[in-house]
Amino acid sequence: MDLLNTLVDKGLRRELPTREEALAVLATSDDELLDVVAAAGKVRRQWFGRRVKLNYLVNLKSGLCPEDCSYCSQRLGSKAEILKYTWLKPDEASQAAAAGVAGGAKRVCLVASGRGPTDRDVDRVAQTIAAVKEQNEGVEVCACLGLLSDGQAERLRGAGADAYNHNLNTSEATYADITKTHTYADRVDTVQKAHAAGLSACSGLIAGMGEQDEDLVDVVFSLRELDPDSVPVNFLIPFEGTPLAKEWNLTPQRCLRILAMVRFVCPDIEVRIAGGREVHLRSLQPLALNIANSIFLGDYLTSEGQAGKADLEMIADAGFEVEGTDQVTLPRHRADAAAAAAEGCGSHDGGGCGPCGGSEPAAEPAAEPSAAPAAGSGEARTDLVAVRRRGAGTDLAPNA
Repeated sequence: MDLLNTLVDKGLRRELPTREEALAVLATSDDELLDVVAAAGKVRRQWFGRRVKLNYLVNLKSGLCPEDCSYCSQRLGSKAEILKYTWLKPDEASQAAAAGVAGGAKRVCLVASGRGPTDRDVDRVAQTIAAVKEQNEGVEVCACLGLLSDGQAERLRGAGADAYNHNLNTSEATYADITKTHTYADRVDTVQKAHAAGLSACSGLIAGMGEQDEDLVDVVFSLRELDPDSVPVNFLIPFEGTPLAKEWNLTPQRCLRILAMVRFVCPDIEVRIAGGREVHLRSLQPLALNIANSIFLGDYLTSEGQAGKADLEMIADAGFEVEGTDQVTLPRHRADAAAAAAEGCGSHDGGGCGPCGGSEPAAEPAAEPSAAPAAGSGEARTDLVAVRRRGAGTDLAPNA
């Protein structure tokens, strides 16, 4: 179809599609779905080949967040029965990270719930970054700690952080509908602080919160303008005990169209399938790898994901390969630009996620769900979310 040919041509030239073209992708029919995936796949392969980057989450501090993000199981007033614990010690976090690296993860995402870090928290995370990097040669470390104050991004970079994650989540027009305790502008400011400090910026969205197509396009165009190196696409898991517990608005086909739209708008940016892939994409997960070039390995922050071994088998069976630590994720033109920006930022010498710190979706996927929810069913589905009971903060081995 003419639309897809136009989008492929623009993607290969790194040219921004129009809003109308992006909306048209979301409006395509199920009969056209494989054509949409194939078109997005051409753009993906142009810039990222058949490589899949693996990322691994370590939840440094779980629950008890003072923010009111409606999608989050760690939010103020959440009745979700998640793990709650205070800061992991650096060696505990490093051991958790090592499990992910052993499973093939190239990037470790260190996440902590809360509005934002205190200076003492930054010192604590700096020690953790040092421990992770000492034990795992070549690993990238991304911090996700919430809203940053002046100077904190520079301190994290000086401590060895490669990237910082803070998601925009939804459009500016609808942001106040999901969060009252901070603003959309606060989030944009934190992404800009990370950029200015020479950190690789990671910022994405959450789909399935009741937003309209226009909201999805708005937030993705805003992300393109912020120019992050990676865009995680989260699919809301309505966690029982949160305000969005009955928001079941996604189908596998809808998720694929959203991913394709993101790829066309952000052709040469790392697009990561994040929270919710197992529940909402289900058996179509391998098809999504033709669009996105990055996923999380194993479990998420507060819920369990597909077995790490199953992730690796899925990648191999779909004809893709796990990206190695010796490979550069971004296309050369972006990698060179990022390196030049980092050298000129005035921070330390040398030295680039995850979905809270006020930026993760309410819940992440349950392992091997037994049934699919009906889109827009309005019923809570407690059978589809397995609360994480292993890994960080527990005495059980992690899933990696």
